[in-house]
Amino acid sequence: MAERLVVIGGDAAGMSAASQARDRRGPDDLRIVAFEKGGHASYSACGIPYLVGGEVTDVKDLITRRPEVFRDELAIDLRLDSEVVEIDLGRRAVSVRDHQGGDPYWEPFDQLVVATGAVPSRPDLPGADAEGVYGVQTLDDGIALLRALEKKPSRAVVVGAGYIGLEMAEALIRRGLKVSLIDAAEQPMSMLDPDMGALVADALRGLGVEVFLGERLEGFAESGGRVTAALTENRTLPADLVVLGLGTRPNSALAEASGIPVGETSGIRTDRRMRTTVEGVWAAGDCVETFHLVSQRPVAIALGTHANKQGRAAGINIGGGYATFPGVIGTAVSKICEYEVARTGLTTAGAAEAGFETAEEIVESTTRAGYYPGARQIKIKMIADRRTGRLLGAQIVGQEGAAKRIDALAVAIWHEMTVEDMTGLDLSYAPPFAPVWDPVLIAARKAAKRVDQLNRED
Repeated sequence: MAERLVVIGGDAAGMSAASQARDRRGPDDLRIVAFEKGGHASYSACGIPYLVGGEVTDVKDLITRRPEVFRDELAIDLRLDSEVVEIDLGRRAVSVRDHQGGDPYWEPFDQLVVATGAVPSRPDLPGADAEGVYGVQTLDDGIALLRALEKKPSRAVVVGAGYIGLEMAEALIRRGLKVSLIDAAEQPMSMLDPDMGALVADALRGLGVEVFLGERLEGFAESGGRVTAALTENRTLPADLVVLGLGTRPNSALAEASGIPVGETSGIRTDRRMRTTVEGVWAAGDCVETFHLVSQRPVAIALGTHANKQGRAAGINIGGGYATFPGVIGTAVSKICEYEVARTGLTTAGAAEAGFETAEEIVESTTRAGYYPGARQIKIKMIADRRTGRLLGAQIVGQEGAAKRIDALAVAIWHEMTVEDMTGLDLSYAPPFAPVWDPVLIAARKAAKRVDQLNRED
């Protein structure tokens, strides 16, 4: 009899796990059933802001594989609109609720992958459930927001100045709305240092976004059940629609209720092979806790890149191979209209919390040779260990051609390079792509000099 694999979650981590397991074990050896509570599976959630903004014009373009591909070509029984509401580890089965009206039922498993993703933060405030207040966690959320935009709203309020909040502010600006952005923090993008976050705030204001930082949301005004304004401690911001970008937390409640252990970040605890502490139960994606390779601390970071890698590792192991997910360093990139923002490793505050003394440098340069048409501004901040010079973190704010330089810095952090090591990196050069001294090399050179100065002062 074929072994039974059940996958909870039909997006990046879950379907990567299912596909990798199928690649190694045929349907006569492994029966795979995947449950997705929404109406879409295997799609790019990261593409939702660009669907809303109009750069992506067809919802289908965000779907990586259609459900029939999984069913017909991979022999994976993918069931949409099917929510797993209970995991019974003793019974080795999951309870499933059919959102299309079918009767609840139990599905048995020999092996289980929990890939339940993340839960968006939604404020417990007056009016938060009013019509016109949107989250953007799933493709269904994005479609709902698109339908709201068809009614030609004129004013929007975005709550939260993290990646999703800023990308949604851009999307709504592109749609021609008047956009206000509010956040209780004193800077946008708390994953940046304040000096770099200030550059992002200036860029937003330059694009016409009303930015209100250091203001706490107190609720929403509504009329006839529909939102009319967002209320902060200082002002009333009229709104035809509100978009919530307050971040996410691991969606681990289902697993925790069954007895699967979670960690201090509320993410499901796994080893490097994505095994939980329960025999035959695996977890992957935004619902898990992972390990930061620089701070040496547990973290929960919701990114599709991690989810796909973790799901791949789980599926390979279920299929009889061997694969690991080593951890993360927090590399991320975003675009706000013509501005690009990127970061990797630790911030100054994060480095201090991890016990490092730091040396820091910020450099300004251009993305191309200064004389070449289209050269744009770029600022790079490097954070190094004061004693050893090891690169701990980096941040970039600039225009076209700036942000992807973070990848070179991420590789340097991954391999524990010092800023002195980096000064000799053989990076590519041609006037259309970089100055003769790439901004990464300039920043490394200045950071190395700073480390040397601090050590000589001691």
